[in-house]
Formats: sequence, structure tokens, C-alpha cells
Amino acid sequence: MNITVLYGTESGNSELIAEDLGAKLRETHENVDVFDLRDFEPAELSAEKFYIVVCSTHGEGDLPNTALPFAERFDENPPALEGLRYAMFGLGDSFYDTYSQGSEQLDRRFAERGATRVGEYGRHDASSWDLPSDIALEWLPGVIVAAGL
Repeated sequence: MNITVLYGTESGNSELIAEDLGAKLRETHENVDVFDLRDFEPAELSAEKFYIVVCSTHGEGDLPNTALPFAERFDENPPALEGLRYAMFGLGDSFYDTYSQGSEQLDRRFAERGATRVGEYGRHDASSWDLPSDIALEWLPGVIVAAGL
């Protein structure tokens, strides 16, 4: 199955994680693509692919800059996502009440349109001493198993 890793970022952390996940997935899967959400059209979402979404949180629980155009296009013409499966990895800082809300905004959009989240909801807490990519790479095997990839 084709796998697409999508990321929304403000400072570049989500991009680094997405690239690391893509590299790890390419070790065992042939068709893996990585896209910035700003460069991906919601209409291109397909049940024929599995998606991994990596998204940070900006400001007061807002979507990061590169995810905003995707969300706007998604809301203008919401795609039917029945049969689509995806995994979600969010970034944020648990010091704030809005921890990981950027990714949760995308998660709600996907779920409301009929998509199914697979596996554990991955998260990185900026208040921890853990490196974001390390946490994401530890999370990935569980997603692969849950998705049957």
C-alpha cells in the first residue's frame, strides 16, 4: 500500500519528523511520499493510500502556518473520506492548555468526513527532554502493526 506522510509546521520540527518517518518507512515500503500540507490538495486524499499526519500547534492552539492553506481548502470543499485510514502525530507543549490542539483540529476534520484513525494517537511534548523524532520513531511500529502495513 502507498503511504503518504503529511506535515504542518511553524518552525520546522514537524517537517524533520515527517522526513525521518518517511526515511524509516522506505526501509520496508516502496511507495512512500512526504508532503507539506500547504502543497497537498484535500481532494487528493484517497482511501487507496495510508496517511500519517504530523502537525505542530502554534499560538493559542492554532494550526501551524503551513497547515492553514490545507485546512482552508478542506473547509471550502470538504472531501468524502469514508474508507480512508490515517495515523496522527501531534506536537505541542503540555505546559499550555492548548497542548497538541493543532493536530487535533486536523484529526476532527478527518473524522467528521468519515476517515478512521488507526493506532495510538502519537504526541511529542516540548516540555519533555525527549527528542521529537525519537518519540515519533518509537510510535511508528505500533501504527504499522495497527494499519496492517
